[in-house]
Amino acid sequence: MNEISRRDEVSLSGAALRGAPWKAAAIGGGAVSATSFGLGLISGGGDLPWALGLGISLFALIAAIGSVARPHDGDRVTRQARLWSLRHPWRFSLLPAGMVAVLDYPVQLVLDGDGVFGAAVDAVWQGALVYLITGVLTMTLKGRANDTH
Repeated sequence: MNEISRRDEVSLSGAALRGAPWKAAAIGGGAVSATSFGLGLISGGGDLPWALGLGISLFALIAAIGSVARPHDGDRVTRQARLWSLRHPWRFSLLPAGMVAVLDYPVQLVLDGDGVFGAAVDAVWQGALVYLITGVLTMTLKGRANDTH
């Protein structure tokens, strides 16, 4: 029996994210948010909740993909968690998607004015999109799990 619990899967995903390029993720997400909002202001729109949601999503994507791009870096536990993540891309993708939904919900609730239910729907859709993109990109990196360094 080789099954692990959902809690263990979340722990493995979290361990894989240890040492992720958080600084690059924050800079990338912040730059995209600022650029999106600034361009929106120039063109007459300026949708702050959308720009922040885009930045949050990019932040999670950069962190997730950056963490599994070099599966053989880091300590033994981190390496094993990253290799597990590459072998189970859809399970790994649940944590970044959940992070996005949790971080995007207050942005949508406070700034968008859609109410509790509308903000939840927007945050879940944002998380679902990150889940899909992270899963596909992690699948493309799956071959790195077999490379020996």
